[in-house]
Amino acid sequence: MLGAGLALALCALQLCPAALGGSYPQLLVERSGSRRLSKVGGFAWENCGDRRDPVVLQSLSVAPDPISIPGSLRVSAAVSSGKAMASPLKVVLVVEKALGDLWIQLPCIDQLGSCTYNDVCTILDNLIPPGTTCPEPLLTYGIPCHCPFKAGSYSLPASDFILPDVELPAWMTNGNYRVRAAVSNGGEELACVKVAFSLQSQ
Repeated sequence: MLGAGLALALCALQLCPAALGGSYPQLLVERSGSRRLSKVGGFAWENCGDRRDPVVLQSLSVAPDPISIPGSLRVSAAVSSGKAMASPLKVVLVVEKALGDLWIQLPCIDQLGSCTYNDVCTILDNLIPPGTTCPEPLLTYGIPCHCPFKAGSYSLPASDFILPDVELPAWMTNGNYRVRAAVSNGGEELACVKVAFSLQSQ
């Protein structure tokens, strides 16, 4: 699943429309005390699973740094999958915020934060209804947007996305964050990716 770590991290931070290029209905809701996200910077990533995990993120590049929101984002990525990924795909997110030298795990609030999603395939179907054409540039490069994901190699050349305005919940304060996203099926881990970044809001 191309860019799974990035997409899941964005979803954890209420940025799913940004991950999809903002071309689908706005999924964000106003929350009391919410603030407008203005910049995301210091982006870094790494695979964190067992060396035997069948799905590996081989490369991921995000520019510019920092990313201004609203604004444009250029992403390139490559994934290799030695096994088909079919429903149900369970995703466990652990979202942490730096507090001095400590990392504090954020709870799951309103399906945001350190949450478990028992079938991300259903989430994808809700975002992009089955039978709907996959959004660009996924369509152009033959990258699927629905389960099952066949085994093989997928690559997304440098592609531009437009990021819409994003409202952060009040508990998402400025600072440094890291997100661990683990994907599994039937108890078997398929992939694990960590991303780190900093947030600035207005």
